[in-house]
Formats: sequence, structure tokens, C-alpha cells
Amino acid sequence: MRDLVLLAFIAAVVAMGFRRPFLWVLLYIYVDIVAPQKVGYGIITSISLSMLCFIAAFAGYILLDTKKGSRFTLRQGLIVTLLLWCGYTTLTADFPEPAAEKWDWVWKSLVFAAFLPLTLRTKLRLEAAALVMVLSAASIIISAGIKTVLSGGGYGTLVSLVQDNSGLYEGSTLSTVAVAMIPLIIWVARHGTIFKERKAAMLFAAALVFAALLVPIGTQTRTGLICIAVLGVLLMRTARYRFVYAGLAGLGLLVALPFLPASYTERMTTITEYQADESASTRVAVWRWTLDYVQENPLGGGFDAFLGNSFTYDMRQTVEVGNTETVVYQEVTDEGRAYHSAFFEVLGEQGYPGFAIWAILQGLGLLHMERIRRRYRNSEDPEESRWHALATALQNGQAVYLVGALFVGVGYQPFMFMLLGLQIAFYSLMKRDWTVKTAQARPWLEDRMRENAGRGATTGAAT
Repeated sequence: MRDLVLLAFIAAVVAMGFRRPFLWVLLYIYVDIVAPQKVGYGIITSISLSMLCFIAAFAGYILLDTKKGSRFTLRQGLIVTLLLWCGYTTLTADFPEPAAEKWDWVWKSLVFAAFLPLTLRTKLRLEAAALVMVLSAASIIISAGIKTVLSGGGYGTLVSLVQDNSGLYEGSTLSTVAVAMIPLIIWVARHGTIFKERKAAMLFAAALVFAALLVPIGTQTRTGLICIAVLGVLLMRTARYRFVYAGLAGLGLLVALPFLPASYTERMTTITEYQADESASTRVAVWRWTLDYVQENPLGGGFDAFLGNSFTYDMRQTVEVGNTETVVYQEVTDEGRAYHSAFFEVLGEQGYPGFAIWAILQGLGLLHMERIRRRYRNSEDPEESRWHALATALQNGQAVYLVGALFVGVGYQPFMFMLLGLQIAFYSLMKRDWTVKTAQARPWLEDRMRENAGRGATTGAAT
């Protein structure tokens, strides 16, 4: 029954897409985030939905959609360059078979991120894409939030929508994305024009934000807690009463503490003592290995190059001897451990060239959103205030992602590359508006200059 409902929904969107090809782009966003082929149990599991919707999105744009307003920008060029470089490092990878498996989904993530801004040629389309991203991720987040309330969750044991531990369903990844998405959730509810019932939208957004904050508790990931703290600091920038906001946040934390699972609070206490935690100690050791590896292999080792690592480190342990506790260091040898950081993931796999492209791509996103924020910061125009809020939301979401990416291997996460695609399209639309307004203002400025010149000439003759 579940398969039939999912397939009926997808078939309906496909049918409507023949008149509105852009719907196929939105369908791919939904399929790529939710992965309905994993949600079902029967025939849907044997269909390559992601690839079919991917092809439909491109075919619809190329064959049926208008290209008016589509532009190819610098950041799209960077994504394509990163794609080509990833292809090269895959061909020369240290471990060809694992690299090929990762390439199978990374290339689609990068290609779609470069393609998405071409289709978002109007503000309504931009808003529709943001809404579908929010609602698609919400289907996973709501499930995780409900199960956290009912069971308390657990590290590596919380099952969200499906029994899977990859992609967006992996605990640390879901925690990072859930918190990073909160600013966009609020913007869609407060400033979106697709749903007119503002109170209902805000009520749903409040519940969804609460569920998103529950995800790090249910998954018991330290990264999620750090992301929440970073988001709280970022929201201070636009809070009208900062001290009241900070006080309420602190009060909310104190009220929530008694209700948190004991296993969660115990795990969070290991954040500052990485030497006493095997997971944290391993991460530090892997990062050191990666830095040494890149010095010897500056072009990177291709996807999953971490499989070649081997290292020994000292882990601190507390041992009870009689009535006293003694700190001892135990030597631990490990190998083939993942990067546990997007920064080291990209650096180790793509080397200095790939990491530079990835870092510039991220940095330009923050700068472009800041430019929009500054331009509309003091505007009293409701429409311009709306775009100022979107720039802030996209910037905050990316900043939270980058902080979470310090501790999670999400260097090529499709959802976050879709977020970059939104940024690229948004900045392109704003630049187009600025060009139009400048062109409209130019005749008026020229007339004023002529009037001033005429007055100057008259004054000179009179003198």
C-alpha cells in the first residue's frame, strides 16, 4: 500500500510536469532528499527513481522549458570545475572500487547543484524550491523528533523514516542538516507567498523547528549540540532585544536539562575531553594522518583514500586503584578510519586543488549573502526586507553547516549543495534587480546632471 501511494504521487507530478516542466526539478529534489525507494517495501525498491527523476529534470528544462533569465555564474563554474577534478582523482584513486562507488552519487550532487540555478529563473521558482527542500527534509525530521520523544533515541540507534545509516539518514549528518535548515524553515513560514495562511504556517514551522532541535538529542551527536549553539549565536545578529533573547535561551536550556536522557548528557560531557573518548581521539589522529598524507600526495588520493590510513595514538583512561583514581594512557592502533570532517575529507580526497575550489565556493556563498544583507539592511520596503531575511537565512544555514562539517564527513552532501544552488540563483536574481533599478534611475540622474550643469552655466554668465 505504501508503494502504491508513493508511486501515485510521483506519477501525478510527472503528469503535471508535461505542462510545467519545472515540477520535475522539484520532484528530483524530493526524491533525492527523502529517497522514497528506501521508504517502500515492494516494487518501488527496484526502480531507479533518483536517476529517472534526474534525467526528467534535465530533459524538461532542455526540451520543454523556456531559457529566458537563465544565467551561468562564477560559482556554477566552480562547481563544474570541482566535478571535473573529482572525476580526475577518481580515475587515479588509491582505491578504485570504493572511489567509483562514491563517485556514483557525488557526480549527481555536483551536476544538479550547477544545474539548479539555471531553472530558478524567477523569484517564485526560487521560493518553490526552498519550500520543497524544507518539506522534504521535514518528513525525515518529524519522524526523528517523534521517536525521540517516545523513546529518547540513542547514538547510532535512532531510526528515522527508514532503517538506514547513510546519506541524510545518518545521525550526525541529519543533526547538522536539521539545525542548518532552521533559518530556512522560519523564512518560508514568515515570508513565503505560496501558502497564504500565515498563522497555520508559523504553527507548523514552530513544531518543525522543535523537531529539528530534538534530532541532535535523539541521535545523541555532539556535532548537533555545537550546531545549535552556533545557530543561537548567529540569530543574535538579527534579534531586536538581544539580552532578552539570550536570557530566554538560557532559561530554556535550564528548563530542558532535567528532561534530557542521562545517556545524552553523559555523551555531551566528552566534548571537552577528546583524549578520554575513543571516537574523538580517532578523529584527531585521522586529521593528523590526512595532513601528512596530503604533504606527500598534494593532488589527493581520490574518494575514500582514508582506507589506507594506519596510526597509533594514546587514549587517556581513568583507572580506580583502591580508593583513588589514576589516569593512565593506553596505546591504541587503528586503520582505515573515516575522516569525520568535511574539510579533511575534501583535502585528503581532492588534495590542495580540490580543497581550494571547495573552500572558495563556500566562501563566495557567505560573501554574496552578506552583500545582499548589507544592501537591504535598512530598507523599509517589505519586499526588500523579505530578501534581506532570505539572505540571512541562507547565510546562517551555510555557516551552521560549515561548523558541523568540521566534525562530520559531509563535504559533498546533496542537500547542502542544493542550498548552495539556492544561493547562486538568489544572488543572480538580486543582481538582475539591481541592474534594472540602475537602468531605470540613469535617465533621472542624467536629467539632474544636465539641470545642475545648466544652473552652473547661468550662474557663471551672470557673474
